[in-house]
Amino acid sequence: METRGQTENIPWMKGLASCVNKMKEDGYKEDFQVSKKGLTTFSESKYYSPEEVKIVNFYRFEGVSDPGDNTILYVIETADGTKGTLVDGYGAYASQEVSKFIVAVEEIQKKIHTSKVDA
Repeated sequence: METRGQTENIPWMKGLASCVNKMKEDGYKEDFQVSKKGLTTFSESKYYSPEEVKIVNFYRFEGVSDPGDNTILYVIETADGTKGTLVDGYGAYASQEVSKFIVAVEEIQKKIHTSKVDA
């Protein structure tokens, strides 16, 4: 597996499972999913709109022999302080629902960042 950047000295970045485990150790305990109602935990107790979500970081993993292993891990914090991760495929294996949601979050974050720079 490969991730962006150098991973030789960071053992927890060598695979999706170890990266998810590290994020959980760092307090990102929820496992998020995207539905038509928005981002939610698997218990579906609350839904978050793109305006209520911040992507803290992301890690992309590429399968050496199987393109089906191409995944991306989003590290997320919501407006109410809920922290967790969202896993999706990318390229041909990406979920359209997740992709649309992430694009909406990124566009909002760009606007917020740009408005702070212009201030």
